[in-house]
Amino acid sequence: MAIQKWSEEVTLAELGDDPLFSDELGGLLADLDQTPSDVVLNLGAVSFVNSSNVAQLLRLRKQITNIERRLVLCGVNSQVWGVFQVTGLDKIFQFTNNVSTALAALQIEK
Repeated sequence: MAIQKWSEEVTLAELGDDPLFSDELGGLLADLDQTPSDVVLNLGAVSFVNSSNVAQLLRLRKQITNIERRLVLCGVNSQVWGVFQVTGLDKIFQFTNNVSTALAALQIEK
């Protein structure tokens, strides 16, 4: 998929299933070291997540929290949502229905 700077303060990542998921998140983690920003992860094309993906998401959340930025996940399908609920991750990540709502949420919460 793709990682793009939506604005100077927001990075938008369109993720897909592995191996793209892992590759894109790895690249995003490296980019955040250079240019801190809020992050929107669009999971609309993700049909499953594995334990490695969950670990990467938690690493990303920790890194974003450490640099005092925000992370919003959007477009989560019901199968992936079930994994978030079973693992309790639905309580630690912020979710919206789509990219537009995620971007709006970042603007409102400034």
